[in-house]
Amino acid sequence: MIIPTLHSGISVKDSLDALAKKWPIDDKLYDLQVGRRSDVVDTQVNVSGVVFHVPALENDGLYVLWKCLWPDCHNCCERQGRLPLTKDDIAVLAKKLGYDSKAEFVRNETGISSWQEEGVGNLITTLSMLSLKRKKDEREEEDGTPLRCRFLDDNGYCGIHPDKPGVCWLYPFASWLESDRFGKPVVHATFQFTGDCPGFYLEKSLDSIMPVLQEYAPKIYDYNMAVQRTTRENYGFISFVK
Repeated sequence: MIIPTLHSGISVKDSLDALAKKWPIDDKLYDLQVGRRSDVVDTQVNVSGVVFHVPALENDGLYVLWKCLWPDCHNCCERQGRLPLTKDDIAVLAKKLGYDSKAEFVRNETGISSWQEEGVGNLITTLSMLSLKRKKDEREEEDGTPLRCRFLDDNGYCGIHPDKPGVCWLYPFASWLESDRFGKPVVHATFQFTGDCPGFYLEKSLDSIMPVLQEYAPKIYDYNMAVQRTTRENYGFISFVK
């Protein structure tokens, strides 16, 4: 499963073309991300309870893999679309930013984000969550548009690391929950292609990405459990429509 994610009003192609001015992009990866490949197959890898969906280019016998290029790249923070917060994030960030109460933090530092994601079987998921403002005066109409995060310094470091929102730890993975045949929740994850990340590459083996998947699996699992707690306690809302 591939999730090509668009910022509001900005296509993946536009983002890739902007990225290519600084980073070389393999033609095969470019075509994949803009939807020109018809030979993409899904390879499922179960790591620590998370089912990763790794795309492969069948005609070339190549897997699409990823590694973070920080500190040379911090494009995900330069072009941040939104920062939805879990209930856990709110508690941690309120303390990090020096607020005496979570209510005061929510009032001053957050807004409400709503967006839709298309999943398997044309299932449309609508999500509404409190989001951390990426700039102090962020406006409602800027939700989903790429902005430089206010916590990113000139050297590419995050001013609230390691207490940044859970969603910040996950990029470029997108994740979701499904139930197995016994009704037990199973976490799935795949790459989201926004056109902003130069860290994708091609190889004939999955070997080089396995340490990355092992590192990200517990983060992705914990984040999905936190989102479940968030919506269950009415800090956010999720609806599904086919």
